Amino acid sequence: MTSWADLETADPTTAASGRALIERTGIGEGFLATVRGNAAPRIHPVNVRIVGGRLLTFVIVGSGKAGDLAGDGRYALHAHQDPAVPHEFLVRGRAVEVTDAAARAAAAAEWSFEVDDGYILYELTIDHAVFGERATADDWPPVYTSWRPG
Repeated sequence: MTSWADLETADPTTAASGRALIERTGIGEGFLATVRGNAAPRIHPVNVRIVGGRLLTFVIVGSGKAGDLAGDGRYALHAHQDPAVPHEFLVRGRAVEVTDAAARAAAAAEWSFEVDDGYILYELTIDHAVFGERATADDWPPVYTSWRPG
């Protein structure tokens, strides 16, 4: 299981660039894609944070994304883009429920909204990270860098 801290250690430039995009508004944000069985993938806007070297998200108990993550676990997260400088950042991997009370409390303390028992905490482990760089919106195609563990 590869954590955000592992990405930071192995490829600090990609991690720093990705973190800057995720947190560019001051709140960690992105689009989370999930899958379930033979159903079509779903896209969900989410809040994400990097806490204690882990990429985390809280999801509502009973929601479609909670069911997808509990049942399959595969995800892709794409950070929101800055229209002025439209870099791209994407991570893919597996979501793992975090049940440790101390880790949950540490994450909740960093969150942008009130977290209660109606939320499940997931760590988004990383199988692949991609950063696409464009100096301006007119520059195409982006220059991509990619990282995979191992």
